[in-house]
Parts: sequence; structure tokens; C-alpha cells
Amino acid sequence: MDTGCGLVQHPAMPRVRVDLAERSYEVLVERGLLGRAGDVLGAYGMKHQRAAIISDDRVARLHGAGLYDSLEAAGFKPSLHTIPAGEASKSMVQTEAVCREMIRAGHDRRSLVVALGGGVVGDLAGFVAAIFFRGIPFVQIPTTIVAQVDSSVGGKTGVNVGEGKNLLGAFHQPKLVLVDPETLRTLPGREYCEGFAEAIKHAAIRDCAMLAELAALDPGSREVPAELIARNIAIKARIVEADEHETLGIRALLNFGHTIGHGIEAAVAYGEMLHGEAIALGLRAALFLSERHCKLAPAASQAVLNLLDHYHLPLVLAETLATATILEKLARDKKFASGMIRFVLLEAAGKARVSEAVSYADLRDAIEHLRSAWH
Repeated sequence: MDTGCGLVQHPAMPRVRVDLAERSYEVLVERGLLGRAGDVLGAYGMKHQRAAIISDDRVARLHGAGLYDSLEAAGFKPSLHTIPAGEASKSMVQTEAVCREMIRAGHDRRSLVVALGGGVVGDLAGFVAAIFFRGIPFVQIPTTIVAQVDSSVGGKTGVNVGEGKNLLGAFHQPKLVLVDPETLRTLPGREYCEGFAEAIKHAAIRDCAMLAELAALDPGSREVPAELIARNIAIKARIVEADEHETLGIRALLNFGHTIGHGIEAAVAYGEMLHGEAIALGLRAALFLSERHCKLAPAASQAVLNLLDHYHLPLVLAETLATATILEKLARDKKFASGMIRFVLLEAAGKARVSEAVSYADLRDAIEHLRSAWH
């Protein structure tokens, strides 16, 4: 049954189709899917080829052997390539190291990349797939909330440089995305909670009813319904379909909270703040500017802030982080078009738009606002 938003329901497995003509693919969401990955890939036509599993050292210890065995049992010739866990691995140095390791392992243009991990792994592995032998197919198997509901879908791949996040990369859509909610049980609490910043963002821009559903979940339970994950994916899929390469301003809606959030993330040392934690602060700043420029009701802002707090996400910026530093970092963000600030604002819960009304003075005010109490 098609639910009307591109989410296809089956008795055991929600599926979301990302419709991009010849680059279309499906996202499957089901508990236990990781252990059946080899058979599922084979059923989708990816049979009897070399498969380079790219993961980080922490995820590989937990899930690498199971995925390797599943692929091998299905007739693949897998190899495992690991990077150090953490945002610092999203670099050209690690990209080159993985590519050279894959070449030494015998991979070529007929190989398949399988990304096993969170957003860092997915972004780097997708970039490797985009440039290895001028482009080979890849599959995403996301193991964190942020990757499952957001970064594994949409085809954005890339790495960071000293000047900013994700400034080097390529659009390279996966052939398939396999989401196994069971992998969330192995996440540390902080990493588990940070991913909900992206789910809250989706609810804020497109599905206000989801705010209450997210509020009803227990952050300590690790029980996230497959259908809720699929609803988040469907929101992103519909936006990506309308503006795959972010040229029409539609896909930019997914950047709600990310302009200032990325500036904060880039202004601190690697590992000091997780992506979702920086985005939570960015969301608070965007809500402040939405009240200023779109007359967003303060009660609507407060509902989102309460939800971010429910997932133990930070809402107050440290005094030690200079506003000038954040402004300098966000000015290099690729979301700026020819120096123009294109900022995503909320008119109401579930209704977002891109605005060019936000000035540098507004950005400065929003960052300073983050230093005040939030309730």
C-alpha cells in the first residue's frame, strides 16, 4: 500500500522509493536487515562482485564481521576497510588512504562499495565510490539515527577541509539503502540522542504531527519504530526528488538550522561537539530569526526547543566560543550563493521557506541569543 508520501508499507518492511529516473533506488527499513544484507543485495541485482566494506573502527568491531559473512555467503568477495571513528576522518587524507587500500585489495570499476556506519562513514565512503575508477556503485547501511533518517539518503557525499565542512564532494546516489534499527542499540547515549536533531528538523519543516510522536519516545529506550524512521526518510526523499542538485531552492529547506549550526561545528575542535549537538544550537538560532522575520509564534518555537531538550541536546552556546569566529566559519559555508545569505525560516510548524531577508547583523544577533537561557 502506498501511503501517499512515497512510503510503501508491507507487513514486515516499510520501504521508501527515491524516484530520480535512472538513479532511482529504494530504502528498506527492517529489524535484522544487516544480517541478511548479502541476500538482499543479491535480490536487487548486485551479485557475485567484489564488495569493499568501508566502516570506522568502532562500528567495524560491532557489525563488520556479520556484514562480511553475510556478503561472502551470498557470493560476494568482500574486503573490510576501516577509518578512525570521528569527524576528523572526513578528509582527503583518509579518502586517498582508503582508495589506495582498495586498489591493493584488487578492487576495480566492477567493484561495489558498502558504507557501514554513521554520517562520517557514509559521506566518505560515498565520496570514495564517486571518484574510485571515476565512479562505482555503492550501498548505504547506516547505523546511527542521524544517518538513518537523513545523511544516508540524497546522494550528497564529501569531506571537510580546514576552511569548512563538506566543501569537497560530489552528488553520487546510492543503489540501495538498508536501515536496520537494531544497530541503534549499540550506540552510546550521546551519539544516539544527537541524531534526533535531524528528525526534529524534518518534523519542523514538513510534518508538525511528528513533533508529538518524537516527544512520546523515551530517549533511553533505543526503541525507534521502523515506520517513524521511514517517515523521516520519505520527507527527505520527496525534497531530494524535487531538487536533486540543490539548484531550485527546494532542497535548501533541509538546511534548516544548519547554516549557524555548521558555523558552530566548524569553530570548535574536532570531537568537542557532535553534528546533531551543533545543529540543535543552529535550530534554536533559526527559530529566533523565524520569529523576527516570519512572525513564527513563540509557542511553536518553544515546542521545538522542549523537544531538543527532551533528547538532551544543548541549547546554550558557551561564552568561550567567539561570535566572530562562528561568523567567519559560516561565511564560507556553501549555502551562501554569491555572497548572499539564503536562510531557511519557519512560518509555522511544518511550513518552511528560504529567505533572503536575513542580514549579517541578524546572524550576529542570533548567535548572541544562543548565550541566553532558553526557557
